[in-house]
Amino acid sequence: MRTVDLSPLYRSFIGFDHLASLMDAAARTDKQPSFPPYNIEALDKDKYRITMAVAGFSEDELTLQSENNTLVVSGTKAGKEQNDERKFIHQGIAERNFERKFQLGDHVKVLG
Repeated sequence: MRTVDLSPLYRSFIGFDHLASLMDAAARTDKQPSFPPYNIEALDKDKYRITMAVAGFSEDELTLQSENNTLVVSGTKAGKEQNDERKFIHQGIAERNFERKFQLGDHVKVLG
């Protein structure tokens, strides 16, 4: 929960709208989901890797999009088939759809 309203300061920062939106996004914590869990690894001084735990999803059910310095990773499960003969005694792997957003710096390029 954010307790400080920074919007009056934005009026004096003409031309810094992008910086203001980055600050606002960094302060926002109420809408960021916790599923799926992820790791961010530093591979080199300028290379990073994001690893996500997406058990139960095939590669075809995952999408990566990079727009306006935001990386969006989403997973959409296909509808259950009528001929699915599996009978679960316990189903602990979540099969719900998700969308996870990562705010990127201006110099970051998404590979893969």
